[in-house]
Parts: sequence; C-alpha cells; structure tokens
Amino acid sequence: MTDLDDEIPAGHVRRPRFSIVWIIPIVAALIAAYLGYRTITERGPLLTLTFSTADGLSAGQTELEYKSLPLGTVESLALSKDHRNIIVKVRMTSVGAPFMTSSARFWVIRPNFSASGISGLGTLVSGSYIAVDPGLSGGASQDKFVGLEEPPGVRSDEPGSTFVLKADNIGSLGSGSPVSYRDVDVGEVLGYSIGNGVGPVTINIFVRAPYDQLVRLQSHFWNSSGISAGLKNGKFHIEVQSLQAAISGGVTFDLPPEAINSPPSPDNSTFPLYASQDVADSVGYHRKIPLVTYFQSSVDGLTPGAPVEVLGIQVGQVTDVKLIFDPVLSSVKVRVAMDLQPERIFRDQLVPSVMLGDVLQKMVNKGLRTEIDTANYVTGEQIISLAIVPNVAPAQVTREGDAFVLPSQAGAFGNIVASLGTISSNLAKMPFGEIGDNLNTLLVTTNHTISTAQINKTLAALTQTLATANTTLTTLSHSYGGDSDFQQNLEQLMSQANDTLRSVDLLTSYLNRNPSALIRGRSPQ
Repeated sequence: MTDLDDEIPAGHVRRPRFSIVWIIPIVAALIAAYLGYRTITERGPLLTLTFSTADGLSAGQTELEYKSLPLGTVESLALSKDHRNIIVKVRMTSVGAPFMTSSARFWVIRPNFSASGISGLGTLVSGSYIAVDPGLSGGASQDKFVGLEEPPGVRSDEPGSTFVLKADNIGSLGSGSPVSYRDVDVGEVLGYSIGNGVGPVTINIFVRAPYDQLVRLQSHFWNSSGISAGLKNGKFHIEVQSLQAAISGGVTFDLPPEAINSPPSPDNSTFPLYASQDVADSVGYHRKIPLVTYFQSSVDGLTPGAPVEVLGIQVGQVTDVKLIFDPVLSSVKVRVAMDLQPERIFRDQLVPSVMLGDVLQKMVNKGLRTEIDTANYVTGEQIISLAIVPNVAPAQVTREGDAFVLPSQAGAFGNIVASLGTISSNLAKMPFGEIGDNLNTLLVTTNHTISTAQINKTLAALTQTLATANTTLTTLSHSYGGDSDFQQNLEQLMSQANDTLRSVDLLTSYLNRNPSALIRGRSPQ
C-alpha cells in the first residue's frame, strides 16, 4: 500500500470530480436540440411548382417571397419525365403554408426588358426569386401548381375591375399594353384569346380603381396602338397616344356626356373594340338615315369611311362603294351607300322618321344633289358633298329598302374635266393642216412678188437720184460760198440723204435673205 491509501479512512467511497470542460458540449447539444425542435415546428409543407425553365433558380438559395417576406426556399430542381419542364421543390415555412391554396399564383421575378417597360431590376443584385399572389380567400388546399411565365397583370390586393373587349384584330396589343383615359394610364391589357380562330378576338383588360367607375355602358373603347397617320378632312393627320402605346400598343376609352349619370359598368362587362377614335365617335351617333346615290363618273379616291359633308361640315360617312352592271342597258354605274347622322346637325330635336321622305323631297326640289368633291388634290382623297345646285332638272326621291335614293351630278372637278374635254374636242375639229398649207402658199406668193430684181432696180433708181442731187447741190454751193447758211444746211441735208441711202441698202440686203419678214416680221435673232 502506498502512503495515499494509508490516508483514506476505512469504509469511505471516493467520488469523481465534475470537470468544467463538459459545459461546452452540453450547451452545444442544448442549442442543437432547440434549433432542431424549432426547425421541425417551423418546417412547412413541400410545394411543387412546374416552370418551363430554371433560369435564375438555384437549390438552397432561391427564396419564395411575398412583399419581400421569405415564405420558403427552393430545395431541389429536376426535369420532368417528358423533359419539357422543370420541377421545382420549395420547402415552405409555417408562415407560407396558408398561401398553398387553389387561388394562389406563382411566377419567377427576373430582370425583364420589353416594349411595355422594364421590371425586376433589383434582381440584378439580389438574384431571381419566386413571387406569389395569394388570390381570393377561401380556396382549397393545394401543393402542386403550374407557375406563370409572366407576372399577372392584376394582383388580388389591387382594387379595380376587369372588362372584356371584342375585336376583329388586335394590332400591336399585348399583355401589359396600357389602358388610357384622357391620356392618363388607368390600367393595362391582361391578355387575349383568338378562340376558334374564326370569331372575334377576346381581350381582357384591367382598370384600376377609382378609374373603373368611369366605364359606363355607353363608353367606347378603341385601339390606340402605334402611330395613327392618315388623311382627315383633306389634311394629313398624325396622332400618337403615348410613347408606350406607340411601341407596345394601347387601348383608350371615353365617357360620353349623356352617360355621366349612368351607373358604372359591372365587372367583366363586354364592349366592342373599335379600330380608331373616328370610328368610335361615329358609332356614338345612335340614329342613322341610310342614303344611296349613283354616279357614272370616276369615284377613284372614294372609300368606305369617307365623310359626307354639307358646307364643309361632316354629317355622315360613306359605308359602301360598289360597281353595278346593268346587262339590259349594257351600262355601268357606281352605287355609293351612306349613313346620314342627324345628331350631328340637330342636337335637341330630330325629324320624325315618317317625315323624312317628304323633307328630303322638298330639299331635292330646291336643288339638293350629291356630288363627289376632292378633299386633297395631292393624294386624290374624295368625299361626298350634299350641295344645293341652282337651275337643275327636277328629280324624284326613291327608295331601296330602308334607304332613300338621292339624285347626283358631277362635282366641280368633274365639270372642269368635262369643260377641258369639250375644249379638246373643239380643238381637234380645227383644220390646222389646211391653215398651214394656206400660209405656205401665201409665203410663196409673197416671195415671188417681192423679188430680188425689183428691189435692186428700185435701189439703183434711188442711187441715181441721189447722185444727181449731189451734183446740183455742189453747183449751188460754189455759187453761194462755203461759209453761207445755205452751205451749212446743204451739208446737213446731204448727210441725212446718205444715212437714208445706207438704211435702204441694209433693208434690201435683209429682205434678200428673208423675204417672208414682210409678213411674219423680223426674227428676234
């Protein structure tokens, strides 16, 4: 035995000493247990999303967020069995579990540069993430979803109303195109569907509150896509709704004055989408009087939609231009159908329908006729003008179904063409050939009459006369002296005589070269 054993009393048991080193692993174990318990208690269900691409998504990093609040994290990415889609597994938190309902929609937020705008710039720094819209409350529980490829135009927490538009074509409209009222952006296009490909295109739009209250049953929607350019009242007209509408298209609507007291349109109401504002404005006139007229002159430049004017004021529009062939008379003429819109003329009172025939007949008796006028001589655009023509032959207003047939006559431009045609016919009848032959005969006779021999004979006689006069005057000069007044006057007379003789000589030479100058005059050259 050792000395130490000798010191321990008999019957006493030795206890092991506790080391402080054990505190660290114990605390670590407690923390791990707490974290595990918290993870288990906060661990939510597994969400399965299907996307067409995994662009921007990373397992263990990409989060699912709602208003910047994390609701889950992507656990894994895998290809679908057909290799067409990406299956994304997202582990939701207990906070995100209530978002897994049939009303929810999921999509990926990435940097997006398009004609309708720029979005998702923040993800250039933080990375892409999955966003969710919980939708309306009351949806059934669901853990599998097909993700959206584009962010939805309307969120469940954004007040407003959706409407449906019908159109033959959509132009440059697309998802995200703006909806405007008086040049104010009040909504956007959600999407469109062509249905069976035969009927009209269905366009869904969203109008934010409180602007959705401006949509009434009398409102008109028109396509304001791109840049509208054309002729309006004979002038070149260009219109741009906005820069965004010029690039990505847009829809515009109005609130007619007569609808100011009407109730707002209910959600999902359907409206026609007109091609332009002019068409929408024309449709706003509810009463139309169908008219028909016939022309036997050219209607080049007259198209459906052309205005019908009275004294330069539009009162209607052309609806149809058609060529008619009469096999019995073997003749052709152009049938022009129009809609007269009396509301453009009479705002407060309208002529009763039963009196329209009598009123039109009275106006025709006073000279009312339809004419084709040229609105622009450069482009050739033509319009229909209702004019009072004085001193015209009587005509009768007839009917074709519901339409009144008005008499017509050539317009001002047609009269000018007819006058030019008459002048051309008269000029064609003039015997220019015979006139030319007669002039040639006259010139030959003149040349023969005024011959060179006769002119030379006359010139020789004049020369002999002047020589005799010079001899006589010289004799007189010697008789009167060199310094006398007679001598001075005589010298002046001789100088003038010599000038005259020189001029006659020049004239004779010119006539020898140009004998016809006696009739036609001297040539400018």
